[in-house]
Amino acid sequence: MAPAWPGGRPDQARVRVMHEEQLYRAALNGESETVGKLLTGGADPNQLSQGEEEGLPLCAAAAWDRSEVASALLTAGADVNGREAGGWTALLWAAANGHAATARVLIEAGAEVDASNDDGDTPLSLAARRGALGMVQVLLEAGADHEKFDGDGDMPIDIAVAWVGVHLESALLDQVEQDGWEYVVGRQYAKDGTELVTVAGRSADGEQTEQVQAQRGHAAIATLLEDTAGIYTPVDRLVARALAHRDVDEDAETWWIVADSLGKRADDETYEALAKLCVSEDAREREFGVDAIAQFGFADDEKPYLDRTLPLLQKMVTTEGNPQVLRSVLAALGHQGDPRALPHVLDVIRRPGHQRTMTDAIALADVLPPDHEEGLALLIEMTTDEDTEVRDWATAGLAGLSADTPVIREALAARLADPDLRTVAEATRGLSARGDERAAQGAARVLAESDDEYERDLVTNPNAE
Repeated sequence: MAPAWPGGRPDQARVRVMHEEQLYRAALNGESETVGKLLTGGADPNQLSQGEEEGLPLCAAAAWDRSEVASALLTAGADVNGREAGGWTALLWAAANGHAATARVLIEAGAEVDASNDDGDTPLSLAARRGALGMVQVLLEAGADHEKFDGDGDMPIDIAVAWVGVHLESALLDQVEQDGWEYVVGRQYAKDGTELVTVAGRSADGEQTEQVQAQRGHAAIATLLEDTAGIYTPVDRLVARALAHRDVDEDAETWWIVADSLGKRADDETYEALAKLCVSEDAREREFGVDAIAQFGFADDEKPYLDRTLPLLQKMVTTEGNPQVLRSVLAALGHQGDPRALPHVLDVIRRPGHQRTMTDAIALADVLPPDHEEGLALLIEMTTDEDTEVRDWATAGLAGLSADTPVIREALAARLADPDLRTVAEATRGLSARGDERAAQGAARVLAESDDEYERDLVTNPNAE
């Protein structure tokens, strides 16, 4: 006999409401196991919670970047385009908070990338305003309309450009500042590598709090949207964006987006402007000039500026004294993929005091002709380096060489016991391409020990590009 409910049997509608509130709260907190149990127990993923925080579970998951929970809710039948009060969808919440990972889940499930809320905000306009670079990239890849106006009559590009150069901390403080409150500013990296700035406030009695956030991705976003719209932005303005963010982003994200934008232009005017930067008195300008010119005009294996770029870089090997700029020169020589650069690559790598990095291995492999014994010996030596990244990239470079010799095969086979599984996978790829039976040993190890998609793909589909 079932135990009696305290106070009598509960009303079924009340139980359902309790489950809906629990589902919303569990989704918000990212409690995947609880969400799964509630859904299995019959909780409706499309029912608005009637608690203090009314809303849809999927919107809660999206607002807090709970991608695993979002997937479970969608599998259980959650409407990917369901709307909360104000016309907010899950994708709008993800965009407003810069959650690219959850946005991908929603888009793959059929989320409308250009859906507006009642105020006219679109996912792209919200992401542009926040400065959420990764989110903007996901939306553009999904075909979001970069020309759609928001409720204020602004396009995403207008929003992003307006925020370039704004002092983010002051702008955020202006949004929440109240008399008598205390405020603190926090800075950390967002998942897309841009700096995430948080301004948090607390009333004097400690009973009220408020927090606003934004990311320093506006310059990179403006550049992406200008490219998408076919807008020509002067070189000096783009260079200023790159230089301003060189030491702000986690991995120079804005720097490389601007460099890539300029590199795609393939016109003489831009090339000359970048070549001029390469001889600037400012080391940071020289570094950017080299990084931008490194792959200038490359398209479909065509390198129209190779015979102008290679001599410029070769001369810089002799004249450049800044180690960071010289590192960029080394990488740029590798990008040319021309054996004529080999002596200069070897010059840099073999210099006394030179600190070896993965750039050495990449550049050497890219310019190494099949019959150059000294260069091959050096690349093989790098496959045994103490640094994991150097070993990995040197092994990848060795695997990708067109030559097939016993020396190369043995060097690759030696890496099958490497503690780094990415290196093992690259060695396996190289052996497989040469028809060496030992590739099976490497494949078996990677498949047994690694859950990395890239590594597993290398050993199961070694001929894929």
